[in-house]
Order: sequence, then C-alpha cells, then structure tokens
Amino acid sequence: MPVFTPEYLHKVTYEIYRAKGVSEEEAEIVARHQVKANLVGHDSHGVIHIIDYVGRIDRGHIVPGAPFVVEQEAPCTAVINGNWGFGFVVTERATKMAIEKARTNGVAAITVHLQSHIGRLGDYPTMALQEGMIALITADSGAGPKAVVPFGGKARRLGTNPICIGMPSDLEGPVLMDMATSAVAAGKIGLARNRKEQVPPGWIIDKDGNSTTNPDDYSAGGAILPVGVDQGHKGYAMSFMVEVFSGLLTGLGFGLDPQAKHNDGVFLSVYNVEHFRPLDQFKREVKEFAEFVKSSPPATGFNEVLYPGEIEHRTETTRRRDGIPIEDATWHQITSLLQELKLVHLVLHKCMQTYAQK
Repeated sequence: MPVFTPEYLHKVTYEIYRAKGVSEEEAEIVARHQVKANLVGHDSHGVIHIIDYVGRIDRGHIVPGAPFVVEQEAPCTAVINGNWGFGFVVTERATKMAIEKARTNGVAAITVHLQSHIGRLGDYPTMALQEGMIALITADSGAGPKAVVPFGGKARRLGTNPICIGMPSDLEGPVLMDMATSAVAAGKIGLARNRKEQVPPGWIIDKDGNSTTNPDDYSAGGAILPVGVDQGHKGYAMSFMVEVFSGLLTGLGFGLDPQAKHNDGVFLSVYNVEHFRPLDQFKREVKEFAEFVKSSPPATGFNEVLYPGEIEHRTETTRRRDGIPIEDATWHQITSLLQELKLVHLVLHKCMQTYAQK
C-alpha cells in the first residue's frame, strides 16, 4: 500500500471538494475530519469515502453550503435542521452550540436531522473534552438503507448505530469510547473488500442467514450482526436505544426505504464538569482510574491493558511520524477522480507514493 503524509492527503481531499464547488471553509472542515479518521486508524471513515461523498454531491444528497436552521431552542436544548448539508459541518457547529449552552447552564442536549454522514463520532466529544466537558453522541440513519440484523433475525432492520462518549482527563490522549453497536462498522467491510481480505467470523451473515467471512456476501444481500457474538442481545438492545435517540427523538422516524438519502440523525449531550465538581480534581482522578485499570497484569495473548481511546492516540502519533497507508484500490479510485477533475498536478507518481516523498 502507498503511504502518504497527512498534509498531502488533506490537500488532495480539500482540492477535490473545492473542485466540486464546496466553499473553502466547508472543504477544510470535511478534509480535516476525513484525514483525522485515517490518522487515528479508523480508515473505514477516512478518505475511502471521498468517492462516495462526491457521488452524493452529484445526486443532490449532499448540499454544500446548506443553511443551518435552529427549529426549536431553549436554554439547554436545540433542534437543528441541517438541510442536507455536510454532516461534518452541521454536527461540528451543533457541538459548538452545545458546548456554549453547557458552559452557561451546566448541561445541554441537541438533536440534528437532515444532514449527510458525520464520519467518525470521536471528533465531536473530543471538542467538548478539550473544553473540560463530558460529551455523548449517538447517530442513526432513520429510514435510510439498513445494515444490521436484530438479535435472532436474519433481515436488516437497524443501522450500525454508533455511540461515543468522551471524558476530559490528565492523560496524554483523549479518553473516548467510540463504537458501533453492530459487530463492525459497515465501512470496515468495504475496507476489507478493497484490501482483498476476509473478515473475521462473527461480523456478517450471507443472504440466507449463514455466518460468512467473505466481505462480498454483505453487498450480495447479507447483513452485519449486532456486537456481542453469542451475547448479541446486548449489542442489539444498545442499537435499539441508539435508534430511538437518533431516529425517533430527532423526528427522522424508522423503517426501511432503500431509495432514501443517507441521513445521519444525531443526539448530542454535553455536561460541564465544573457544575458537578472541580475540573482539575476530576481530570486527575480519571487519569488515576485509568492507571489503576491498566495496572492489571495482561492476560495470555495481550501485552498490556489500554484505556478507551489509547490505541487511537498511539496510532495517530505513529502515523503523523511515519505516514498514513492507503489501500491500493482506494488510491486508484482517488487518482482517477483527480484526473477526472483536472487535478492531475496532485497525482503522485508511483515512485513517490511513500512517506519518503516528504
């Protein structure tokens, strides 16, 4: 796989969106979020989605520059209509609003509907924890195409329905629980397909409900399982609740419309730690708690215990130093798009496609 500097990938991503008529501000926000996903190792939510997002712009499923409309507002709450704008742009702005509400009132909760894919959820609670606040975010696609079977079923009825919680601390990296309530995010199946790899057992079933490791079976009518393997009822219950928060509370609704636009409904809540206890004490104790948990002797097959978000922090440190690997199939799609958009000057020659190009 070719390896690139994050700066180069950011420039490529930014210039592609600018060529599609996206404003400088929005192109910058979207590029930052996508490359950040690659930096922390969530390649399934990174530049692999450029082709998809460009296609959605062409179909009118993403509307660059769409108005950000506050439909309802109270001191601690708000309802946002994104009017099919970039999810990154809409949800980042909603997160800033929630932080300001929590700064004054201690807590805030905001729902967002009618926006496109918001990418990696971890970016939004990170904004809050940097301000000394706790944040929780959930996302769901409403009546859009489904990916996941309920526990005990074999037909798709749920989204991957991710949830993320972030905590401020004195640790070097952010404390983040960022997970799909399905066995895997759908993007990781596409990633495996582009890398010509099998997926682990317990991720997906084929169209007949049989367990499979062939990623092509998913797109041929298969489905993703809820997280938990033989305890999948727990992941299913979490997914159900995420859908209520992000689909029903937001007004997106539920159901299955294969022709629907991808629509990330979002529920976001922010809690100002200072309204509960001194922030410096809380941050210190979160660090001490993480160190206590990490002091557990590692089990067979493990080298150490990690706190939630630690592996992403380490991956980002490594990739900022050594570069970001991009699978060949994804890079071929991106270079073809660069040529189509007459951005040939951004296409690196094969011999330059390593981090040594810096």
